[in-house]
Amino acid sequence: MSSTEQTPAETPSSAPGAASRPARVTAAAVVAGLEALALFAGGAYLLVTSLTGRPDDLTQALTGGATLLALGLIPLLAARGLLRCRSWSRGPAIITQLMALPVAWTLLQASSAAIPGGIALAVAAVAGLVLLVHPQTTQALGIRPRA
Repeated sequence: MSSTEQTPAETPSSAPGAASRPARVTAAAVVAGLEALALFAGGAYLLVTSLTGRPDDLTQALTGGATLLALGLIPLLAARGLLRCRSWSRGPAIITQLMALPVAWTLLQASSAAIPGGIALAVAAVAGLVLLVHPQTTQALGIRPRA
């Protein structure tokens, strides 16, 4: 093969790490991406309702919405890193899952329609953690055990 020929894996259009990325890593990225979407939706909802309605404290409502939008960047960046098989992405993804567990617990303690949301969040967080700590995931991300 000449130096100008490229194999299919070397073409510029192929996604980095897509061929060697296990399904577990892709699934972990999907979980993180869905959590990012949920945070963005929650933040947008808080901002819109605080501006169109009559919140008890406008500053607190706006700050809460902006905080959710900012927090949504963490799992979004983690999902992107996982899809590209970047080793740094596992840390933010695990932190996101760990932060989701107390939120899920709080939602489960409510006596309202928030309980199904708490169940969904708990399932997503536990599934994300299981996917992220699996040896196949750590190997695909290039994370080696300490000697």
